[in-house]
Amino acid sequence: MRGTDWLWLWALSLLWGGSFLFVELALAGLPPLTVVWGRVGLAALILWGVVRLRRTGGPPREVWPALLVMGLLNNAVPFTLFALAQGQISGALASVLNATTPIFTVLVAHLATVDERLGPARALGVGLGFSGVVVMLADGGMAGTRLALLAGLGAALSYGLASVWGRRFRAAGLSPLTTAVGQVTASSLLLLPAWLLVDRPWALGWPGTGPVLAVLGLATLSTAVAYLIFFKVLASAGATAISLVTFLIPISAMGLGWLVLGETLEPQQIAGLGLVLLGLGVIDGRLMAEIVR
Repeated sequence: MRGTDWLWLWALSLLWGGSFLFVELALAGLPPLTVVWGRVGLAALILWGVVRLRRTGGPPREVWPALLVMGLLNNAVPFTLFALAQGQISGALASVLNATTPIFTVLVAHLATVDERLGPARALGVGLGFSGVVVMLADGGMAGTRLALLAGLGAALSYGLASVWGRRFRAAGLSPLTTAVGQVTASSLLLLPAWLLVDRPWALGWPGTGPVLAVLGLATLSTAVAYLIFFKVLASAGATAISLVTFLIPISAMGLGWLVLGETLEPQQIAGLGLVLLGLGVIDGRLMAEIVR
């Protein structure tokens, strides 16, 4: 992988790692569903603007039912669960839970596909990854946050389901940008009734400049711009290289949380993260080869 690809990869990890910081800042003045709907709604507007500028056209009508499922699994459910979880846990810890996504993806792919079965190496990696989760959930240091931790793991499972579901868009010949704009549009439509019913946005007071700017950053930088960088690295370096971002996001999120909010992880959480990352490396040996290259 070229040096410029590594720079873009680190930029992507900062943007996606920064999403946990933005959510935490936004929750200081806004309810979770408002934060999530603001993220996907504004990102949809931005990405539709990019589609118009590139004149690529939107998703064809026949794929919208599948895009609704993708929007549910890849945006609406995980974004909401992480926003709810971050009412009780730090963004740094939420990013650690997010790092379990590839582990869930491997399990879902084993159950739902015929060409991505769980071999010995992947089984060992899954075992290591879930041992890291057990360490984080074990008594001592996690009291009072188990529900939030389970919400974070539920979000990671939803991402795993979305990864397998998203295979159909590649087979249908849809570009990543078309899929992205379709899924954020679909998730905006799916979340709209719940947002209006639960948060009653017309009754909300002014949350303050900070939370508003955090939602703008979340939608613009951590969603719309992040997707565009993702497509760039995917085209330049390939899917294996882009998957390295899974290792980098917790580092970026922890660094930003420490720098801006003074957050730190407990030793138990750091140990759990280490086991999760080791499991990811074992699941796909190509990633480790890329790291040491």
